[in-house]
Amino acid sequence: MRCEICGKQIEGKPLRTKIDSSVMEVCEDCSKFGRIQKEPPKPKFSSSNLGNKPNRSNNSNKPSSRKQRPMYSLDEPSEEIIEDYSSVIRQARESKGLSRENLGEKIYEKVSVINRIESGKMAPDLKLAKKIEKALNIELIEKINDLDIESFKRNSSKEPTLGDIVKIKKR
Repeated sequence: MRCEICGKQIEGKPLRTKIDSSVMEVCEDCSKFGRIQKEPPKPKFSSSNLGNKPNRSNNSNKPSSRKQRPMYSLDEPSEEIIEDYSSVIRQARESKGLSRENLGEKIYEKVSVINRIESGKMAPDLKLAKKIEKALNIELIEKINDLDIESFKRNSSKEPTLGDIVKIKKR
């Protein structure tokens, strides 16, 4: 093997040296230009733990041994913020006699966040909506049940269309 810096033939084992954030295999003379790196520990394999390693190969023909979790579940209803959240929040805050500053202090949010939510420029995420619900004793989150596609197939002679499945929100 040749030194990666000077190119001379290396007698014996090359030295792994870090020079300017690059790890190179160099001769003993060139190793003084950087820091000699320790050899990484060799993995210890035994017949008992070979089967316990997760399969990380990208072979698409083999089924993955790891259980895949779906991104969403058709069984559980999803949660969504109501459409007129801004007016509901403003009316509830005013009926309780709270200023935007007081509400912000109560839920540990900035006044600018409260302003943007009440003006409709920003929709609160579910976590923030739950804090506002608790502070103002209102309902901001509604549960949306997913539609059952199989019921459409059974009830109609033709295949369901996108219009049959999509729930259209009116503003």
